[in-house]
Amino acid sequence: MQTKALAPEYQGALTKMSVNASLTDVLAEGVRHLKQAELSGSQEEVARSGLAVAEAYRRLGQVEEADRAWKASYRAARLAGATGAMAWALWSGGTLARQRGSLRLAFRLLGLAAELGKRGGDVVARGYSLAGLAETGRIQGDYETVATLHEQLLAEARARGEARHTVWALEGIAQIHRNTGQLDSALEMFEEAAALAGDADDRRGRAWALRGIADIVSLRDGATERALGLLAEAEVTCREMKLSSALAYNHKMRANVLFRAGRYEEAREVYEQALGEFRAMTEPRGEALAALGLVKARARLGRDLADTAAELDELRGRLSRIGLLNAREMVEKAYAELGVEPVADLQEASSATAPGTGSAAAYEEARAR
Repeated sequence: MQTKALAPEYQGALTKMSVNASLTDVLAEGVRHLKQAELSGSQEEVARSGLAVAEAYRRLGQVEEADRAWKASYRAARLAGATGAMAWALWSGGTLARQRGSLRLAFRLLGLAAELGKRGGDVVARGYSLAGLAETGRIQGDYETVATLHEQLLAEARARGEARHTVWALEGIAQIHRNTGQLDSALEMFEEAAALAGDADDRRGRAWALRGIADIVSLRDGATERALGLLAEAEVTCREMKLSSALAYNHKMRANVLFRAGRYEEAREVYEQALGEFRAMTEPRGEALAALGLVKARARLGRDLADTAAELDELRGRLSRIGLLNAREMVEKAYAELGVEPVADLQEASSATAPGTGSAAAYEEARAR
């Protein structure tokens, strides 16, 4: 039986904060309790309050502040000898690294977090860290490996009745199905995730699920207005909870829907909006994907073919450097779709992950420890 969604990253004096609390409220409370903890001299409470501060900053797109906060949380946890709190801080740091496009660092930090979670007996920290490894691999495009990982984590989340983690796993599997052309099963999973998130009062999870549904009904059925309505509903949640990253991805999807409908001028405007949002929060993956959409929209509006090809060349290199395994496929599809050829044969950008540091190796190593 699924429980109401909880936010285990809100710890110590912040354990009663709702998963749906506005991030600005979480940040304010986190900073207040952090100052109190520093005055009290309790390093473990400093670590746990600092974790909420780090996560609020990260989700608000304030990445430099988030980077300082998770590192301070880790240092305090280490001073306190609190292994579980150390694991949570590393989880936050690994999640931030993924958000910033540093996939190799994300694998490393999340693997260490999983190890410390196991060593400290913190089952939830370990589970979140393993999930982080799986999500990093999925974002990288390593679908064959991480499909199994997501299925395992889904089974574990269902067995423990963890609604929020079940929603996350369903959405991850749905995204893999969508990206590998299994649109019917992807839609079913996104719809299940949306229903479960609604029952569990997980507004963030529901907003992401609605985005997934909108993508599928637009792509598969050409149901433009339905898709835009779903995205508008999700946007309300993103704005109310100050979910900066989710809002930017919502806008990028809105632009995708408009582009598919042939509404290229509207799509161009929304891609530009999303691009600005991603740049403001230093999220290179989202920035590159929004830029790719913008190149395509401008091409449809009559942009010079040579300029379009040059921009696609640059984006191919940028996406490859981030470490997205399907980057070449995405850009090659755009070349073909727009009827342009690469300006020059580009050398393959070096992979963002070295042998033994990808999702499979990191996950299996963390599992074994």
